[in-house]
Amino acid sequence: MSQPATSFAVVVTSYNYRDFVIEAVQSALAQSRKPVQVIVVDDGSTDGSDVLLREHFGSDERVLLICGSNGGQLEAFQRGVARVDADVVCFLDSDDRWAPDYLARLGELYDNRRDVDFVFTDMKHFGEENKVVGFHRCAVDLGYTAVITYALTRWYGAPTSALSMRASWARKVVDVPDSFRETWRLSADNCLVFGASVLGAKKYYLPTGCVDYRIHGKNGWWSNRSASVAYINRLRSRGLIGYYARVAGLDESCIELSKLEYKTKPDPFWAETKRYAALSMRGHAPWWKRVEHMLAILFGSRASGLLKSG
Repeated sequence: MSQPATSFAVVVTSYNYRDFVIEAVQSALAQSRKPVQVIVVDDGSTDGSDVLLREHFGSDERVLLICGSNGGQLEAFQRGVARVDADVVCFLDSDDRWAPDYLARLGELYDNRRDVDFVFTDMKHFGEENKVVGFHRCAVDLGYTAVITYALTRWYGAPTSALSMRASWARKVVDVPDSFRETWRLSADNCLVFGASVLGAKKYYLPTGCVDYRIHGKNGWWSNRSASVAYINRLRSRGLIGYYARVAGLDESCIELSKLEYKTKPDPFWAETKRYAALSMRGHAPWWKRVEHMLAILFGSRASGLLKSG
C-alpha cells in the first residue's frame, strides 16, 4: 500500500517589505504542487504591508493572514508554525520568491524518504548581485549532524527561504524560552538550522535551482564582516547550540560518537570526512582508540581492521 503524498505548509514572514511581499506570497500560491496552507505572518510592519496583504489576500481562502505587533523574526516563526497543519513546513522570507516547481522537487524527496526530517537547497541571488550559492555541487544525504554541530558549530542549512522540515521538527526547534525572541529578532534561521541539527533531525541537501534570494539595500547585513561582528555572531551561535544541547541532554561526551555519526552519511564528501577524522581525535578515549577511529573514518573499515590486527 503506497504512502499518502506529503502535504506542505508555507510560512511567509514579513516586516516592512511592502515592495516585495505580494510577489513572495504569489510564488507560494503558484506552485505546481500546491501547498495545503500558505500562512503569512506580518510582524507589525509600519510601511502599509499589512493593508496591502489584506487587499490582495484578505478574501483568499488559500491564505491565512496573521498580523500583530512587532516581535522579531523568531516570534514570527513561532506564530506561523503554531498554525501549521501539514506534514512539512517550508519557510519563505517576504523579499524572496520560489520558482513554480520548488515544492514538487521537495515533495519527491519527502515522499520517497520518510526518514529525512530536514531539507535545504541552493539559492540564486538576484537584484544587486547575481550568483548561485549552495552547500555542495550535488545532492548530499547528510545523515545526522548533532555531534559535529555541537563540537564545531557547523552550519548544515541555508537562509530562511531555502529551508524546510517536517512540522514536528519545526515545532521542536521554535519551542524556546521567550527571552530568546529579543536575541533572535534577526537571523532566526539560526534557530531552525542549529536546533534541527542538535536535537537530532536527519538532514538532506537537495539543489533545486528554485529559490531566488533577493539582494537589496535592506538585507545587506553580510557586508559588515568586522572582527567584532564575527565574534558576537559566533558567541550567540554557541549559546544557541548550548541551549539545544541541554534540551537534548548532550555534553562533551557526545564527541565520542563522532565515528558513529559519520557512518550515518551514505556518501560523505572529502571535506566532511576530514572534519570527522579531526573531530574523532578529541575526547577522553585512550589515544589508540582515537587513532583507530580517525583511520577508520579516513580509510574505511579495512584500516581499522589492520590496526586491530597489529
